[in-house]
Amino acid sequence: MTDILNNGERESAFAVLRKFARQRSNAERCELCSAELIPEHSHLLEIAKRQVLCACDPCAILFSETGARYRRIPRRARLLSDFKVTDQEWEALMLPINLAFFYHDSAKARVVAMYPSPTGATESLLSLDAWADLEVQNPALLKMEPDVEALLVNRVRSTREYFLVPIDECYRLVGLIRANWRGLSGGTEVWKDIKGFFDGLKMKRGGLNEVASA
Repeated sequence: MTDILNNGERESAFAVLRKFARQRSNAERCELCSAELIPEHSHLLEIAKRQVLCACDPCAILFSETGARYRRIPRRARLLSDFKVTDQEWEALMLPINLAFFYHDSAKARVVAMYPSPTGATESLLSLDAWADLEVQNPALLKMEPDVEALLVNRVRSTREYFLVPIDECYRLVGLIRANWRGLSGGTEVWKDIKGFFDGLKMKRGGLNEVASA
């Protein structure tokens, strides 16, 4: 037998190598050190730009410990099973839709209210008194990590769901709506996608942790 490959065998071998190289190049990489990332990798928030970065665990630990530029985004998601808010109290927040998230912005030194829209995340003017009332009734809100954790509210139609989630989940929902919204009402598909997002959130990592809000 000869060890020399014929032309067809050589071309086939090169094709396999090219395919492998493409797969390697398409792998997600740490945006700080360029190391290849596993699917369930860490995220960092660049505080000044409100930008989410993919990071390997060593970089996530190293850069988030400095506390200057980046903050590590937690992975836990929790359902607030007995969240307290009346329809009147919700209306006092003056949000144009019943889908929104709230987080403590350390740069602005206040709570920010955002809602998804076809053009991206839109900030809504928030009454600090209205938010303070929510904190009194729901002490779990006092434990939110600044910048990187949010109260995510879904009151679409008859739904009444309240979650404490990593901020990147909120941005993922914003991206989903922005990419799939059609026409004035969004279209049937985007509302299916929104329902799927919340169903997936509840199933994430073997089930959502339920905690009391008081």
